[in-house]
Amino acid sequence: MGEFKNRINVTINDQNYTIVGEDDPEHIRYVADLVDRKITDLGRRNAGLDSVRKSVLTAVNVMHELVLLEEENARLREEIQKLKYRGE
Repeated sequence: MGEFKNRINVTINDQNYTIVGEDDPEHIRYVADLVDRKITDLGRRNAGLDSVRKSVLTAVNVMHELVLLEEENARLREEIQKLKYRGE
């Protein structure tokens, strides 16, 4: 209780949102801008999609990117462990 939370106003897909969080406000704005750009780019490539579909497809694309990064991270950690084992 009593934790400081930032209230940041951002615009994503021409809609205003207030994001509440403990992260640095500039970081929150940066992330919101990335989301806005991804939705905008997807909308340019897929004319005629409504906001909900653009948002859902953007979320799917972002999660796909996250999964790929997590898999790469796991592979690199495994490689680091192998290299450490060889060095012992």
